[in-house]
Amino acid sequence: MDSLRRGFANLRTLMDSHAAAPHSEQNNNLENPAADRGALTGASSSQQFLHVECQVTVAAATRVKIHVSTVDPYDVRKLCSTQIVKRSEDGEFRASICCSIDPKLQHHSRMEVRVYREDDLRSHSSRSCLGFTSFSIRDLLRSKEPRCSLKLRTMDGVDEVGDVTVSRLQLEEETEDKSAENKSAVLCDALHGSVQDKENSPMMRAALCSQVCKLYRFQTEDHRWLLVREQMSETPLSFSLPKQLLSALIREHTDRVEEVNALGDLSPHWDGLRHDAVAHSHQLIGCYQQTQAEIHRLSTASCFKASSSKSDRHLQFIPTNLHCQRMEVTDPGSSGVWYEVVTFGAPADHHQAFKHGGLKRLLSKHTDHTHSSAPFSRDELCRAKRLLAAASQLQPLIFGLAEQLLSVSMEVDPNRLQDVLDDLREQTSLFIQALNDDLVKVALQDMSSRTCSSTHLHSNGLLCEVSPGDQEGAPRPQDDKENREDEWDRTWVNIGKSLDCITDMVERLQERQRHLQEQQESTKSQHTSRTERGKSSPSSFSSSSSSWQEQLLPLVVTLRDCVREAVTTARAAMTFVVLQGAVAATVAQGPTQIVQRRHAVFSQGLSAIVCGFMLKLFGGLEDPEFLQQLLSVGILAQFEGLLSTYGEEVGMLEDMEVGVADLSSLAFAVTEAQSERPDDLQPTLTGAWGGFVVEVPLPSESFRSLPEELKAGRLIRVEPVLFNIGINQHQSLAERFGDSSLQERVNQQSCERLKAYCNKLREKLPNMAGIQSLSDLLSSLDRSMESKKRKNVEVLWLAASVCRKVNGVRLTSCKSAKDRTAMSVTLEQCSILREQHTLSQQQFSSALDNMRRDGCRTENVQKNIGTRKFAFSSVQLLTFPKLYRPPDGSYG
Repeated sequence: MDSLRRGFANLRTLMDSHAAAPHSEQNNNLENPAADRGALTGASSSQQFLHVECQVTVAAATRVKIHVSTVDPYDVRKLCSTQIVKRSEDGEFRASICCSIDPKLQHHSRMEVRVYREDDLRSHSSRSCLGFTSFSIRDLLRSKEPRCSLKLRTMDGVDEVGDVTVSRLQLEEETEDKSAENKSAVLCDALHGSVQDKENSPMMRAALCSQVCKLYRFQTEDHRWLLVREQMSETPLSFSLPKQLLSALIREHTDRVEEVNALGDLSPHWDGLRHDAVAHSHQLIGCYQQTQAEIHRLSTASCFKASSSKSDRHLQFIPTNLHCQRMEVTDPGSSGVWYEVVTFGAPADHHQAFKHGGLKRLLSKHTDHTHSSAPFSRDELCRAKRLLAAASQLQPLIFGLAEQLLSVSMEVDPNRLQDVLDDLREQTSLFIQALNDDLVKVALQDMSSRTCSSTHLHSNGLLCEVSPGDQEGAPRPQDDKENREDEWDRTWVNIGKSLDCITDMVERLQERQRHLQEQQESTKSQHTSRTERGKSSPSSFSSSSSSWQEQLLPLVVTLRDCVREAVTTARAAMTFVVLQGAVAATVAQGPTQIVQRRHAVFSQGLSAIVCGFMLKLFGGLEDPEFLQQLLSVGILAQFEGLLSTYGEEVGMLEDMEVGVADLSSLAFAVTEAQSERPDDLQPTLTGAWGGFVVEVPLPSESFRSLPEELKAGRLIRVEPVLFNIGINQHQSLAERFGDSSLQERVNQQSCERLKAYCNKLREKLPNMAGIQSLSDLLSSLDRSMESKKRKNVEVLWLAASVCRKVNGVRLTSCKSAKDRTAMSVTLEQCSILREQHTLSQQQFSSALDNMRRDGCRTENVQKNIGTRKFAFSSVQLLTFPKLYRPPDGSYG
């Protein structure tokens, strides 16, 4: 906690002293990993890395994969591998990979590079290998040159199929010249692959793709060297989850149409409401089907939506410029530590724009105009549908058994009659259990309270109004309400009594039959003639069978009437619930444009939060404390916004506020993947609006190590919070001449939710590492918010620190996640290096400039607008907090 306080104090000091002037002596050439050869060839090294560049020309393949392994007399170990590499326009494959040299390796060991066809990777046989080369580790370490060039040959060693360049990168424990100004920070690019083979696992490929990497080294306060790997990745979730969401919404509204259409004939008033609900759903279905088709067409070519497409009508469900920004920090003598931030354009509907505000304002206006009452809950709607299904299923069974009872009574077979009666009693008991539900009473009460005139139950639906001429002497609504409740209770009493009467009658008939049989046996024992018995027997049978049916018939008819009455009443009440739910959902969500906007904003946030959760889960599979945290309190998702509260960005923030709040209804479940194929490891969206669940599959080996509760399907809840601080020139206008109350309210509400989550975490896991320092951080956050300073970015720093402390998902957004977001994530990375890895104070500013001038975020700008310069002007930057200003030459 002391180091964190010092870190924030230093940041505040730098806010006053940081200069944006470039450090010309540190302007690094990314294409020349040997720019600082003197620092790479020391004998007293603590950690060394290989940078392998491959250029392969193979006519027999369109996609390849490159593996790097160590080979010694006793073992072959794969170090790492690239992702699948596609053929470039000139017909060649190019890939770059970086891996560490294990100091325990024998110097007589060799390093081997192999290129495989993508389709034959599973076998790794000689037939699938397109080419290979190898070299001695000892020769490489002894060489005065930091790089060597090799030829990639076919397995028979005859044909050359490409070139391989190997660069040696060495981190020194100490150097004679400890001046940071004489060292190059950026060592190399690694456009594909990974330092650790774990980072290229099937799980990671399910979440990340199209990686861009930069490798740096920075000096610590005690003159050691940090190896810092900055990685920016796209994600296939940008398109896959919106497509699943659209399918779920189409399915949900299709089911709603089928449900209300299946209600049969309704009164004119309710039939009109049904028509409106059906038309509303049909409009959404048609729009979403078009959007889904367009997304499917585009997703085959890309998994990235550029900022220039943020207003595209068919791409509103796709997050803008979604990437995962990751940083791995490796200290000498220790393994790497990963830090992650998900970056994406603020979730907002740019197609509908912001002339009338964003979702928060639009929903508020709609609520004020409608004054609609709260609909039935989702659970009650589900119960109503089950009751309707049970009525449709059980009524025919009871009627059929009643007819069978009458038919069997003609046979005068007591045993068979008892069997049918037992079945009838069982089905009637199930019928009573299914339909005698308090929800029917609640619905009847609601129906009565909404009825101001005399009404009667329609034969297949809801209440129908009686004509004015028939209203004389009609009961008051309160009387009508009480009568219906009394009638409902009497219905079940009558059903029970009817069934009891049938049972009593069957018992009497069976008893009478036993007496008859005893008499027949007595007559037989008195040696009555066979002829006389033959003549009298049919007459007694006919009389007995006719008597049985005649005595059962009125009782069976009464039972059927009571069941029919119960079904009519229950169906009317449950029809009311279902239709009321459909109408209320239509009214509550507002016009179609508002519904579409809300769904689109939710979709953008969904892809981002799922990506962040998957990375957190993958990184914490071996951490029992983290897994227990997921079970106990769920996962925190902290959204950082850099939007101003001026102009159209006010509407964006209003959209984002509602979208982040809607994510609180989301939950995660962990499942076991059928295989490690990419398709089987993709997350799946289930459920309906207001209750979506994302199922994240894990390979069998990882799944088996989970706690039993997670393996059993226990849901992991999401606690989303949003903190926003505007930092640009428009925020200056808002603070001087406008209104920033929206930002203040959003931050205050999120602060309360954040404190509630942390308190719950302390209660459930009091011994969790670092849990006691949360109080100081939260107190600092409270004080910072109370200070009411302009552009108080310290609020963002403190909220992010709390999030990392509780293993939460970090997400950062501005309008398009391109410029302001780049300043935020690079500042966060350098702050982490200083606070957690003792980056020297002298190197902080140069590290920040290096990452902004030559790091991954310049690649992000390039892929969005075609240039490597941030879209700032010198005048604009004068209004930015100083630590959010890029170095000269990196903007324009």
